[in-house]
Amino acid sequence: MDNYPVLIVVVPLIAALLAGLAVWVEKRLSYSIALVGLALSTVCSVKVLMQVIAHGPIQYKIAGWAPPMGIEYRIDLLNAMVLVIVSGIACLNLVASFESVSQETHDRTGAFYSIYCLFVTGLLGVSATGDLFNLYVLIEITSLSSYAMVALGDKDRGPLASLNYVFIGVIGASFYLLGVGYLYMQTGSLNMADVATILASHHGSSTVLTGFILCMVGLWIKMALFPLHVWLPNAYSYSPVAFLRVVAPLMTKVMIYVMIRLMITVFGYDYIFNTLHFSDAVVVLATIAILYGGVMALAQKNLKKMLAYIIVCEIGYMVGGAWMGNQLGMTGAILHILNDALMTFAVFLAVGNMVYKFKNVDLANLTGLFGKMPWTMAGFVIAAFSIIGVPPTCGFFSKWYLIMAAFEKGAYHFAAALIISSLICAVLFFRVFEICFFPASPDLGESDHGESDHGELGHGELGHGKSDAHSPIEMEEAPVSMLIVSGLVSLSLIVVGLFSGTIVNTIILPFLR
Repeated sequence: MDNYPVLIVVVPLIAALLAGLAVWVEKRLSYSIALVGLALSTVCSVKVLMQVIAHGPIQYKIAGWAPPMGIEYRIDLLNAMVLVIVSGIACLNLVASFESVSQETHDRTGAFYSIYCLFVTGLLGVSATGDLFNLYVLIEITSLSSYAMVALGDKDRGPLASLNYVFIGVIGASFYLLGVGYLYMQTGSLNMADVATILASHHGSSTVLTGFILCMVGLWIKMALFPLHVWLPNAYSYSPVAFLRVVAPLMTKVMIYVMIRLMITVFGYDYIFNTLHFSDAVVVLATIAILYGGVMALAQKNLKKMLAYIIVCEIGYMVGGAWMGNQLGMTGAILHILNDALMTFAVFLAVGNMVYKFKNVDLANLTGLFGKMPWTMAGFVIAAFSIIGVPPTCGFFSKWYLIMAAFEKGAYHFAAALIISSLICAVLFFRVFEICFFPASPDLGESDHGESDHGELGHGELGHGKSDAHSPIEMEEAPVSMLIVSGLVSLSLIVVGLFSGTIVNTIILPFLR
């Protein structure tokens, strides 16, 4: 049990190595190795969370070297929760993705599982580490893995989207590393707790200010905060759906966790909100991000790209809440890390089912989907209601905290943006519901001579061709493994919503105290 904190990270790392080597023996072993590795990591994460709740933070010295000279994993209530989110979602997604990985990557399944485990290893390490430079290394492990994954996606657009992601990602990592360099110049240490102690007497230093700004800009690029979001829509839209379902819920949320970790643990509230005076400007930027994401989502004709811009919108929620400067705002931001990870995972599980059966998820091609995929659409509807903020789904409660924080702060523009974005999300999703509810028109695609320009409706073509409006709709659901995971995650949105008060009182408020 003493080694659970490091096993959370090491087990997926070993699984990545073995999954890659297994290709030379038996390709089917790669999936089993990856699944077992992530399942063990999830068990360790849950055990660590229970231990932290019961006994307080855990400090794990890597190789026995004491901090600040050695690397330390320091796990408290905040990152214990994040570790459970990351490992749990990654494991469940792997269960749901067996069929789609085979469909999308063909003879590269072993490489996919190996890179997938490496990506999750990076996220888990980022969440657990208490060392600023080790954090940079783990962010780069995560980023390099995600570049490769995006390139494995759409054959025409995936490589270009990956290249753009590489350029922007390297810039973001460079900003963060430069910031860490400035902090090291001032403190001579890289351990977060040690740096925080030394910085307490250097709040007026221009070196510290430069390091803080560089670190924040680097993280904002990595989390795709407007206007530094340009890499996200294409990277998410053209990546393999099995990877999309894990990167969309986790990548930006873990980067937001890192931002909150630096704000609270390294620099401290006093420095950010009393010494510095640009928290109001960040809240305004977050407000613009919320509105921009919503408006851009309205303009999209593809479901994946529409959801990508909704993620840009959600990032604004969490950044604005964290920089609000009051307990309600930080509570709402941290709770929304959990809620947004779950509801984004749920909605992309449903989208993944659609892609598996019909390939194309342009909005015009989704007609009749309620009849063809009723169970998938049920999960999609629950996830959509949570993103909109309909009680008792979890999305409502974190939005409520954020709105209350905005009123307490007097940031009425932020509260208005939250309400407007919820209305925009309602318009977006009800437009999708309308398209999916009605079957394709029998006159769709007919020429002036009354003949259809399209052939018969075949597998992989949804909503095209001539059909009889009175004929029964044939059900074409996704495999059972996909439906079970989608159903469980969708139901969890309601369960987490009902227990939001318990989560806040057990994890978030004790951490903030």
